Amino acid sequence: MNYYELLFTTITIEDYQQDLLINTLGEIGFDTFEELEFGFKAYIPVDDFDRAVLDEALEAYRDMFTFSYEVILIPQKNWNEVWESNFEPIAIKDKIFVRATFHEPRPEFEFEIVIDPKMAFGTGHHQTTSMMLELLLENDMAGKKVLDMGCGTGILAIMASKLGAKEITAIDYDPVCYDSTIENAQLNGIQNITALCGSKEVIPGEQFDVILANINRNILLDQMQRYSEVLKPDGELYLSGFYETPDLDIIMDEARKYGIKYIIHKLNNNWVAAKFIK
Repeated sequence: MNYYELLFTTITIEDYQQDLLINTLGEIGFDTFEELEFGFKAYIPVDDFDRAVLDEALEAYRDMFTFSYEVILIPQKNWNEVWESNFEPIAIKDKIFVRATFHEPRPEFEFEIVIDPKMAFGTGHHQTTSMMLELLLENDMAGKKVLDMGCGTGILAIMASKLGAKEITAIDYDPVCYDSTIENAQLNGIQNITALCGSKEVIPGEQFDVILANINRNILLDQMQRYSEVLKPDGELYLSGFYETPDLDIIMDEARKYGIKYIIHKLNNNWVAAKFIK
Protein backbone atom coordinates (compact mmCIF):
# COMPACT_ATOMS: atom_id res chain seq x y z
CA MET A 1 0.00 0.00 0.00
CA ASN A 2 1.33 3.44 -0.93
CA TYR A 3 1.00 6.29 1.56
CA TYR A 4 1.01 10.06 1.41
CA GLU A 5 3.07 11.91 3.98
CA LEU A 6 1.77 15.39 4.72
CA LEU A 7 4.33 17.64 6.35
CA PHE A 8 2.53 20.30 8.38
CA THR A 9 4.47 23.39 9.41
CA THR A 10 2.77 25.36 12.20
CA ILE A 11 3.45 28.83 13.55
CA THR A 12 2.33 30.38 16.89
CA ILE A 13 0.35 27.32 17.88
CA GLU A 14 -0.53 25.90 21.28
CA ASP A 15 -0.17 22.17 21.94
CA TYR A 16 -3.91 21.70 22.34
CA GLN A 17 -4.55 23.41 18.97
CA GLN A 18 -2.20 21.03 17.19
CA ASP A 19 -3.89 18.09 18.94
CA LEU A 20 -7.28 19.33 17.73
CA LEU A 21 -5.93 19.47 14.18
CA ILE A 22 -4.45 15.98 14.46
CA ASN A 23 -7.73 14.65 15.83
CA THR A 24 -9.60 16.14 12.87
CA LEU A 25 -7.16 14.51 10.45
CA GLY A 26 -7.72 11.19 12.20
CA GLU A 27 -11.44 11.50 11.55
CA ILE A 28 -10.90 11.81 7.78
CA GLY A 29 -8.57 8.84 7.36
CA PHE A 30 -5.09 9.80 8.54
CA ASP A 31 -3.82 6.94 10.69
CA THR A 32 -0.27 7.76 11.78
CA PHE A 33 1.32 10.96 13.09
CA GLU A 34 4.80 12.10 14.04
CA GLU A 35 5.23 15.32 16.01
CA LEU A 36 8.10 17.62 15.06
CA GLU A 37 9.59 20.74 16.61
CA PHE A 38 7.63 23.07 14.31
CA GLY A 39 4.68 20.94 13.27
CA PHE A 40 4.04 17.30 12.53
CA LYS A 41 3.80 14.65 9.83
CA ALA A 42 0.52 12.92 9.02
CA TYR A 43 0.15 9.74 6.96
CA ILE A 44 -2.79 8.43 4.94
CA PRO A 45 -3.21 5.61 2.39
CA VAL A 46 -3.17 6.98 -1.15
CA ASP A 47 -6.61 5.50 -1.90
CA ASP A 48 -8.13 7.33 1.11
CA PHE A 49 -6.72 10.77 0.32
CA ASP A 50 -9.13 13.42 -0.94
CA ARG A 51 -7.68 16.91 -1.22
CA ALA A 52 -11.10 18.59 -1.22
CA VAL A 53 -12.14 16.79 1.98
CA LEU A 54 -8.81 17.73 3.58
CA ASP A 55 -9.08 21.41 2.69
CA GLU A 56 -12.65 21.55 3.95
CA ALA A 57 -11.55 20.01 7.28
CA LEU A 58 -8.66 22.46 7.57
CA GLU A 59 -10.81 25.53 6.94
CA ALA A 60 -11.97 25.68 10.58
CA TYR A 61 -8.35 26.12 11.74
CA ARG A 62 -7.18 28.84 9.37
CA ASP A 63 -8.38 31.62 11.68
CA MET A 64 -6.93 29.91 14.78
CA PHE A 65 -3.27 29.75 13.75
CA THR A 66 -0.91 29.83 10.79
CA PHE A 67 0.03 26.60 9.09
CA SER A 68 0.97 25.13 5.75
CA TYR A 69 1.44 21.61 4.41
CA GLU A 70 3.11 19.75 1.58
CA VAL A 71 2.27 16.30 0.21
CA ILE A 72 4.92 13.62 -0.34
CA LEU A 73 4.31 10.16 -1.83
CA ILE A 74 5.83 7.25 0.10
CA PRO A 75 5.86 4.01 -1.92
CA GLN A 76 4.95 0.83 -0.08
CA LYS A 77 8.51 -0.48 -0.09
CA ASN A 78 9.67 2.51 1.97
CA TRP A 79 6.82 2.60 4.51
CA ASN A 80 8.17 0.23 7.13
CA GLU A 81 11.55 1.93 6.97
CA VAL A 82 9.89 5.28 7.67
CA TRP A 83 7.75 3.89 10.48
CA GLU A 84 10.58 1.97 12.13
CA SER A 85 12.83 5.01 12.09
CA ASN A 86 10.20 6.90 14.12
CA PHE A 87 9.47 4.14 16.64
CA GLU A 88 11.17 4.44 20.01
CA PRO A 89 10.50 2.14 22.97
CA ILE A 90 8.53 3.63 25.86
CA ALA A 91 7.98 2.90 29.53
CA ILE A 92 4.64 3.41 31.30
CA LYS A 93 4.45 3.80 35.08
CA ASP A 94 7.75 1.89 35.42
CA LYS A 95 5.74 -1.29 34.86
CA ILE A 96 5.09 -1.61 31.13
CA PHE A 97 7.80 -1.57 28.49
CA VAL A 98 6.58 -1.26 24.90
CA ARG A 99 9.16 -2.03 22.25
CA ALA A 100 9.52 -3.17 18.67
CA THR A 101 11.06 -6.43 17.53
CA PHE A 102 14.33 -4.63 16.75
CA HIS A 103 14.73 -3.19 20.28
CA GLU A 104 16.47 -4.96 23.14
CA PRO A 105 14.19 -6.37 25.88
CA ARG A 106 14.10 -4.81 29.36
CA PRO A 107 13.49 -7.69 31.79
CA GLU A 108 13.34 -5.36 34.81
CA PHE A 109 9.82 -4.32 33.74
CA GLU A 110 6.91 -6.39 35.02
CA PHE A 111 5.17 -6.32 31.65
CA GLU A 112 6.68 -6.19 28.17
CA ILE A 113 4.66 -5.67 25.00
CA VAL A 114 6.30 -6.24 21.63
CA ILE A 115 4.71 -4.35 18.74
CA ASP A 116 5.77 -4.88 15.14
CA PRO A 117 5.70 -1.26 13.89
CA LYS A 118 3.48 -1.12 10.86
CA MET A 119 0.80 1.39 9.97
CA ALA A 120 -1.66 0.46 12.70
CA PHE A 121 -2.35 3.06 15.38
CA GLY A 122 -1.59 2.15 18.97
CA THR A 123 2.04 1.88 19.94
CA GLY A 124 1.61 3.51 23.34
CA HIS A 125 3.22 6.75 22.25
CA HIS A 126 0.00 8.75 21.97
CA GLN A 127 -1.43 10.09 25.22
CA THR A 128 -4.72 8.24 24.71
CA THR A 129 -3.07 4.82 24.42
CA SER A 130 -0.70 5.36 27.34
CA MET A 131 -3.55 6.54 29.59
CA MET A 132 -5.65 3.51 28.64
CA LEU A 133 -2.71 1.27 29.55
CA GLU A 134 -2.50 3.06 32.91
CA LEU A 135 -6.21 2.46 33.54
CA LEU A 136 -5.76 -1.23 32.76
CA LEU A 137 -2.91 -1.39 35.27
CA GLU A 138 -5.06 0.23 37.95
CA ASN A 139 -8.08 -2.05 37.53
CA ASP A 140 -8.72 -5.77 37.86
CA MET A 141 -8.77 -7.63 34.53
CA ALA A 142 -8.27 -11.13 35.97
CA GLY A 143 -10.79 -13.61 34.60
CA LYS A 144 -12.66 -10.92 32.67
CA LYS A 145 -14.19 -11.21 29.22
CA VAL A 146 -12.99 -8.14 27.29
CA LEU A 147 -14.04 -6.34 24.09
CA ASP A 148 -11.44 -4.02 22.51
CA MET A 149 -12.98 -1.68 19.92
CA GLY A 150 -10.73 0.14 17.46
CA CYS A 151 -7.93 -2.16 18.54
CA GLY A 152 -5.21 -0.78 16.23
CA THR A 153 -2.08 -2.81 16.89
CA GLY A 154 -3.89 -4.85 19.55
CA ILE A 155 -1.81 -3.28 22.31
CA LEU A 156 -4.71 -2.88 24.78
CA ALA A 157 -6.00 -6.38 24.09
CA ILE A 158 -2.50 -7.75 24.66
CA MET A 159 -2.17 -5.84 27.92
CA ALA A 160 -5.56 -7.09 29.10
CA SER A 161 -4.44 -10.64 28.42
CA LYS A 162 -1.19 -10.14 30.31
CA LEU A 163 -3.25 -8.84 33.25
CA GLY A 164 -5.23 -12.06 33.35
CA ALA A 165 -8.27 -11.47 31.13
CA LYS A 166 -9.63 -14.86 30.13
CA GLU A 167 -10.99 -13.99 26.68
CA ILE A 168 -10.58 -10.92 24.45
CA THR A 169 -12.36 -9.93 21.25
CA ALA A 170 -10.46 -7.23 19.33
CA ILE A 171 -12.21 -5.34 16.51
CA ASP A 172 -11.00 -2.80 13.95
CA TYR A 173 -12.46 -1.74 10.60
CA ASP A 174 -8.97 -1.41 9.05
CA PRO A 175 -7.62 -4.67 7.54
CA VAL A 176 -4.08 -3.53 8.39
CA CYS A 177 -5.07 -3.27 12.07
CA TYR A 178 -6.81 -6.65 11.93
CA ASP A 179 -3.66 -8.30 10.55
CA SER A 180 -1.44 -6.35 12.94
CA THR A 181 -3.45 -7.46 15.98
CA ILE A 182 -3.10 -11.12 14.99
CA GLU A 183 0.64 -10.77 14.35
CA ASN A 184 1.33 -8.85 17.55
CA ALA A 185 -0.67 -11.30 19.64
CA GLN A 186 1.56 -14.06 18.26
CA LEU A 187 4.70 -12.00 18.94
CA ASN A 188 3.64 -11.75 22.59
CA GLY A 189 2.65 -15.38 22.94
CA ILE A 190 -1.01 -14.45 23.43
CA GLN A 191 -3.54 -17.08 22.44
CA ASN A 192 -6.83 -15.80 23.85
CA ILE A 193 -7.42 -12.85 21.49
CA THR A 194 -9.95 -13.21 18.68
CA ALA A 195 -9.54 -10.49 16.03
CA LEU A 196 -12.46 -9.36 13.85
CA CYS A 197 -12.45 -6.91 10.94
CA GLY A 198 -15.37 -4.47 10.96
CA SER A 199 -17.14 -2.01 13.22
CA LYS A 200 -20.06 -2.23 15.65
CA GLU A 201 -21.90 -4.57 13.29
CA VAL A 202 -19.41 -7.38 13.98
CA ILE A 203 -19.59 -7.14 17.78
CA PRO A 204 -20.66 -10.61 18.91
CA GLY A 205 -24.05 -11.00 20.56
CA GLU A 206 -22.40 -11.88 23.86
CA GLN A 207 -21.94 -10.23 27.23
CA PHE A 208 -18.62 -8.65 28.21
CA ASP A 209 -17.22 -7.70 31.61
CA VAL A 210 -15.02 -4.94 30.15
CA ILE A 211 -15.14 -2.84 26.98
CA LEU A 212 -12.14 -0.82 25.81
CA ALA A 213 -12.63 1.80 23.09
CA ASN A 214 -9.88 4.23 22.10
CA ILE A 215 -11.35 5.75 18.94
CA ASN A 216 -12.77 9.29 18.62
CA ARG A 217 -15.76 11.18 19.97
CA ASN A 218 -18.10 10.76 17.01
CA ILE A 219 -17.58 7.01 16.71
CA LEU A 220 -17.93 6.53 20.45
CA LEU A 221 -21.24 8.41 20.41
CA ASP A 222 -22.44 6.33 17.48
CA GLN A 223 -21.47 3.03 19.14
CA MET A 224 -22.54 3.77 22.73
CA GLN A 225 -25.92 2.05 22.45
CA ARG A 226 -24.28 -1.12 21.13
CA TYR A 227 -21.75 -1.04 23.97
CA SER A 228 -24.61 -0.88 26.47
CA GLU A 229 -26.27 -3.89 24.85
CA VAL A 230 -23.23 -6.16 25.24
CA LEU A 231 -21.85 -4.84 28.55
CA LYS A 232 -22.87 -6.83 31.62
CA PRO A 233 -24.53 -5.09 34.59
CA ASP A 234 -21.71 -3.61 36.70
CA GLY A 235 -19.46 -4.03 33.65
CA GLU A 236 -16.68 -1.50 33.06
CA LEU A 237 -16.33 0.75 29.99
CA TYR A 238 -13.01 2.49 29.33
CA LEU A 239 -13.06 5.22 26.68
CA SER A 240 -10.41 7.44 25.11
CA GLY A 241 -9.61 9.28 21.89
CA PHE A 242 -11.31 12.58 22.77
CA TYR A 243 -10.75 15.85 24.64
CA GLU A 244 -11.83 17.00 28.07
CA THR A 245 -13.45 20.12 26.62
CA PRO A 246 -16.04 19.86 25.20
CA ASP A 247 -16.05 16.11 24.48
CA LEU A 248 -16.16 14.55 27.95
CA ASP A 249 -19.50 16.11 28.94
CA ILE A 250 -21.02 15.14 25.60
CA ILE A 251 -19.90 11.52 26.01
CA MET A 252 -21.07 11.42 29.64
CA ASP A 253 -24.52 12.60 28.55
CA GLU A 254 -24.73 9.92 25.86
CA ALA A 255 -23.56 7.18 28.23
CA ARG A 256 -26.14 8.24 30.81
CA LYS A 257 -28.95 7.53 28.31
CA TYR A 258 -28.01 3.85 28.47
CA GLY A 259 -27.49 3.53 32.20
CA ILE A 260 -23.70 3.90 31.99
CA LYS A 261 -22.26 6.04 34.79
CA TYR A 262 -19.08 8.11 34.66
CA ILE A 263 -16.57 7.20 37.42
CA ILE A 264 -13.23 8.91 36.83
CA HIS A 265 -10.91 10.15 34.10
CA LYS A 266 -7.25 10.78 33.41
CA LEU A 267 -6.06 13.88 31.61
CA ASN A 268 -2.95 14.47 29.51
CA ASN A 269 -2.61 17.62 27.40
CA ASN A 270 -6.43 17.87 27.23
CA TRP A 271 -6.74 14.25 25.99
CA VAL A 272 -8.96 12.09 28.19
CA ALA A 273 -9.18 8.42 29.17
CA ALA A 274 -12.30 7.75 31.26
CA LYS A 275 -13.82 4.90 33.23
CA PHE A 276 -17.57 4.23 33.26
CA ILE A 277 -19.67 1.50 34.90
CA LYS A 278 -23.02 0.17 33.74
